[in-house]
Amino acid sequence: MNQGLGSDSGSDGSAQVSSVPAGSVPYSLSLSARVSSPHPISRVESNCPLDPLNYLNTEKTQATVSLAAGSLMGDPVVMLSLYPEFPKDVMSSLTSHGEFLFVVDRSGSMGWPMHNGSGAQDRIGSARDTLLLLLKSLPMGCYFNIIGFGSSYKSFFPKSVEYSQKTMDEALQKVKGMSADMGVPLKSIAVEVSVQGHVATVSSTLQYENQEKSPLEAIFVFPLPGEAAVCRFSAKIGQTEVVAEVQEKQKAQEQYDDALSSGQQAFLLEESDESPDVFKLSVGSLPPGEKASVSLDYVTELAVQADDSLRLCLPAVLNPRYQPQGSDSGSDGSAQVSSVPAGSVPYSLSLSARVSSPHPISRVESNCPLDPLNYLNTEKTQATVSLAAGHQFDRDVELLLYYQDTHQPTAIVEAGQASAKPGSLMGDPVVMLSLYPEFPKDVMSSLTSHGEFLFVVDRSGSMEWPMHNGSGAQDRIGSARDTLLLLLKSLPMGCYFNIIGFGSSYKSFFPKSVEYSQKTMDEALQKVKGMSADMGGTEILQPLKHIYSQPCLPDQPRQLFLFTDGEVRNTKEVLDLVKTNAGSHRCFSFGIGEGASTALISGVAKQAGGHAQFITGQDRMQPKVMQSLRFALQPAVVDISVKWNVPKEVSVTPLSPPIRVLFQGQRALLYAQLTGESSGDTEGSVTVKYSLAEQPVENQLSFSLKPAEDTGLTVHRLGARTLIRSLEVEEREQDGEKEGVKEKVVELSVQSGVSSAFTAFIAVHKGDGEALQGQLLRRQVPTPNCDCSSSVGKVLDRDMKLSELDDRADQLKCAASEFDVGTNTPTSKPVRDPLLQLISLQKASGSWGLEAALAEVLGKTEEEVAKPKPAQVDHEVWATVLALVWLYGFKMEAQEEWQILAMKAASWIQAQKVASVSECVQAGNNLLGCQVQKDTLGL
Repeated sequence: MNQGLGSDSGSDGSAQVSSVPAGSVPYSLSLSARVSSPHPISRVESNCPLDPLNYLNTEKTQATVSLAAGSLMGDPVVMLSLYPEFPKDVMSSLTSHGEFLFVVDRSGSMGWPMHNGSGAQDRIGSARDTLLLLLKSLPMGCYFNIIGFGSSYKSFFPKSVEYSQKTMDEALQKVKGMSADMGVPLKSIAVEVSVQGHVATVSSTLQYENQEKSPLEAIFVFPLPGEAAVCRFSAKIGQTEVVAEVQEKQKAQEQYDDALSSGQQAFLLEESDESPDVFKLSVGSLPPGEKASVSLDYVTELAVQADDSLRLCLPAVLNPRYQPQGSDSGSDGSAQVSSVPAGSVPYSLSLSARVSSPHPISRVESNCPLDPLNYLNTEKTQATVSLAAGHQFDRDVELLLYYQDTHQPTAIVEAGQASAKPGSLMGDPVVMLSLYPEFPKDVMSSLTSHGEFLFVVDRSGSMEWPMHNGSGAQDRIGSARDTLLLLLKSLPMGCYFNIIGFGSSYKSFFPKSVEYSQKTMDEALQKVKGMSADMGGTEILQPLKHIYSQPCLPDQPRQLFLFTDGEVRNTKEVLDLVKTNAGSHRCFSFGIGEGASTALISGVAKQAGGHAQFITGQDRMQPKVMQSLRFALQPAVVDISVKWNVPKEVSVTPLSPPIRVLFQGQRALLYAQLTGESSGDTEGSVTVKYSLAEQPVENQLSFSLKPAEDTGLTVHRLGARTLIRSLEVEEREQDGEKEGVKEKVVELSVQSGVSSAFTAFIAVHKGDGEALQGQLLRRQVPTPNCDCSSSVGKVLDRDMKLSELDDRADQLKCAASEFDVGTNTPTSKPVRDPLLQLISLQKASGSWGLEAALAEVLGKTEEEVAKPKPAQVDHEVWATVLALVWLYGFKMEAQEEWQILAMKAASWIQAQKVASVSECVQAGNNLLGCQVQKDTLGL
């Protein structure tokens, strides 16, 4: 349902609507009807399956009918069609008189498809087709008109016109261009990105035009990266530009309201109270026919990905956020979101990026079509790239930047603002350090066998949606199921684990974490197989509270893996809970699908000392999850300390919270304010010390104290953003009772020009406007909503479900069980990917059995596999060596996915103390036609 603009809906007394895809409604519907008529009932039809019509008398004037059991909630209306009989002589003549008025809804929701099936036409398209048919069917001599309505309304003709060839053609031409776009004053968004190394400055310009007959206010709620620092906001009306200033939020809101009341134009940009990755832009008192452009800038760090690329995400999709029951979210401070299907967004998007790096730029990739990369110099350290025209808003725009020799420790010292007071954050130099710790290889080659692994999986209705809008897309819950299977096959013997599904409620596979073994793995796999998106809303808070209430196991460090599409409104409440319990666990979070909240996914990992990953578009979840599992299995880094070494005349004020976690190959960022000047030394350094596997480790990075040339205060703003976020968390922890924290945030935000939860950007254009008479028209600008529920098909080939592969593997073993547990249900699903089939065959110990299913993966018969086995070697050892040789010989491109499995298998072989491993490896090479060395296998 759309909320009328300017209405009181959404206040405390309103009804809050929670929705899930139609196929995931967790309750049933039954319907029975009794029909009585003075005339015989010919038949009863419906758009839903019906039980047979039951006549109650011989005259057929009474009957009963019922909705068939098991009907889905995909069609919200059960339609019964009754057929009365009228006199034929009356019905054979049609009138040629009448005024026919066709009133057509043209609001944003008319861009949605007619139904959830494949190939569904959108509602406005169906209305267009129907109008064409109606116009062709009208009788000569009648009168007609067509009125479209949305936030406003407009007629095809000033008044009804007589039907003729001329008026029909004119109307048909207008029908052809009719779309679900009424009342949207935003016309285009142009984005310019400037990347310097691993930091990006993003400038967005939004073009507005009031095409209505009254002044209006446009409200636009949209997503930004959760880690972004919004640092500039301006508006241009005609040739006049008004630059906004940062003020305390309530004061800015009052100034905005006062400006509108006095007939002035005002522009307000504010962060949502619930989540720092959602902003609300208000463009007020735009006169009829007036145009205005609004510009906002933000700076952000680029996240390091599993393949060493740097990820820049421009969020375009803002899915509705679930509001938990009893939550304070959704009160007056919340941002009300208006959304339409991605393909029906009534404004355009263009994006161009300029990339500069001290290292050559290898390539730039994206989940959206790009124009070719254009290098600006022969060293390939500068390049430009643009988004291809015609972006459909069906996904977030993601750029992956690949540099040569990229991940080197770096330091940037940025000069303070000349006009700012010395000794203040903006007046002093600020240093940004990028650290890439290198851990000893002997330590990193071993993985721990301890740990309590808790896999927390979103099972809300939105997890039923497909991963992307392309053909053959797997649904999100299916992708999560497959990934759980891979994780369960990869856990080390001796650890403990549990799986918790959550929606409106939560439930665990086991009452408490169980020790990992063949038996518990099989039991978990059987339950994973039946896991679906059937648990209602997205209540993340309650399962986390349950987990934190459970005592940690001795000598088993708790590792939490959170899988969710991240569409919640109480983000800050969740982050505060995680931070409070940060000392008891590490959290690795995964945002699934388009529109996942960056503030939630990245924030949870940051607060709990883990790592965040986003799986969007055609991304495969498995490599990203396995990278996080490798992090979780690495020995924990403890006793981290940071020491700054600078001349005595210079003092250091850290802006970043203390480093709590370090991972091999992952960047750690530090910001600090440098006060004072040195008369002699021009160099400083920072030393990071920590303990890894009971070994002391030390990393040092030197840097010049001489500030770099003008960098646009990017480093200062990122440092200010880091400090502001820390202070905001502190203020929430104290529940506002600690004096001075909120005031300090406001002061820092105003001084640095960086947005916060307690401030807003306000710009007022003081023209000659008259005091506003009556109510200003309010127009909601819709955000693309990635409702992918109409997508059909499942992923085959490389993305074939692991569950299907286990079906096939067990069929070959004649056990006919899906995950190595007996169900006596044979299947005949085709095997598409030998790699995933091989993974499905591995035992919990890390070994493989010598069986027909393994032979099929290797492309051999059972006899061909068994014959070359060295005589003194056990069947299981031989099978495991063959599996390893095959992996290293044929599947190196997917090593990220099976590396832990292989290490587990190699450890198992070594534990068997086999004397003839070299002979086994050579025999395996001969059989499979490979040349893999024993050392390569980890043996």
